[in-house]
Amino acid sequence: AQQVVESGGGLAQAGGSLRLSCSISGLTFADYNLGWFRQTPGKEREGVAFVHWSGGQTSYADSVKGRFTISRDNAKRTVTLQMNRLKPEDTAKYYCAADRTWAKLLTRPTYQGQGTQVTVSS
Repeated sequence: AQQVVESGGGLAQAGGSLRLSCSISGLTFADYNLGWFRQTPGKEREGVAFVHWSGGQTSYADSVKGRFTISRDNAKRTVTLQMNRLKPEDTAKYYCAADRTWAKLLTRPTYQGQGTQVTVSS
């Protein structure tokens, strides 16, 4: 069975950094486009960062450009989100996602984890 497991969330101060990691098993990792979403109660889910299966293309929400970096390690079957210069508005539950199709990844990914909470204090 496919498993998507996030880790690395927690509490950070504004201006600080956190590193989220996602481990994926049960699928051909190298074939999948990967990404991170976030959501806060009462708000729509927001796509944060995405990386193509080839590793040659990334995409970021305007709100995180220049501060967050997504990367993948096919050997370790992990995707990482490095979050720098955190802001209180980055507070959310962050979800890792995977899909073979780029367009589906951005909208309705086939696989998604249970999420990890990130809280940024001012």
